[in-house]
Amino acid sequence: MKDKPTVLVTRRLPQAVEDRLRRDYEPRLNPEDRFYSSDELIERAQGADALLPCHTEDLSAEVIARLPDSVRAIANFSVGVDHVDLEAAKARGIIVTNTPDVLSDATAEIAMMLMLGAARRASEGERLVRAGEWRTWSPTFMVGIQVTGKRLGIIGMGRVGLVVARRARGFDMEVHYQDVRRHAASLEAGAVYHETIEDLLPICDFLSIHCPAMPQTRHLINEKTIALLPDGAVVVNAARGTIVDDEALIAALRSGKLAAAGLDVYNNEPDINPAYRELTNTFLLPHIGSATRETRDAMGFRALDNLDAIRAGREPRDRVA
Repeated sequence: MKDKPTVLVTRRLPQAVEDRLRRDYEPRLNPEDRFYSSDELIERAQGADALLPCHTEDLSAEVIARLPDSVRAIANFSVGVDHVDLEAAKARGIIVTNTPDVLSDATAEIAMMLMLGAARRASEGERLVRAGEWRTWSPTFMVGIQVTGKRLGIIGMGRVGLVVARRARGFDMEVHYQDVRRHAASLEAGAVYHETIEDLLPICDFLSIHCPAMPQTRHLINEKTIALLPDGAVVVNAARGTIVDDEALIAALRSGKLAAAGLDVYNNEPDINPAYRELTNTFLLPHIGSATRETRDAMGFRALDNLDAIRAGREPRDRVA
């Protein structure tokens, strides 16, 4: 890269991150925080040395094929890279990086909020208070499900899943997990390993999804797998929407097979399946898992650290392609 490489930044970033970009690079910023269509992104990328996109951009094989030859790197402001066709990037010699580790605590907090909000009917209660419809108290009013002491199943015990397990132990939850491989006992900290989700699901009073989005995990939570959960289980998803089959989850929530669901991610977001909004037993958040000041700054700095390494001819810390 040249002395001050040109970086196309697809969304508005935290002030501290944009300040560092202005200091070290020639950034093409997006102060209006507009979503760029594929054609706009290609147009704005002309002459750029690198892209700094978010998960909102669709960097498909077709889009990557149209990027100008000047683009040498895609430094994602996200840990997930399912929005980027990694093979297409590799074929063009474009380095792709992400921002792991720095958002684990914030995302785990949201996962716990989803569990508590869904189990304790937080959305219903908040709406009652705001609408002035809370009239009385009784022993049967707004009765939900207790989280403390329940069995928690975690699909994908990676960085975020491990933090969720630690937080859940504060509620005396019994932690079970499934992943491609078993962790060392020191990391498990008493969690019970299951080789398959079919073994895991029948014991889950709560199920928290933290696996990456990839072809193998698309609609992993579907009619068949939901049927394996205990009646009255609570499902939460702070990973990616594509892991869940919306129709199957909605049907299970309507039938009472599942007591509730807490969701921070969705298929086709923000144009989510409207049935989620119509259900009273859903606790819904607008994809804010990493939305803390500390985390968003750290994500931006991590993306820039990766760009700095590429610029200096070093291997970036978080290379994924």
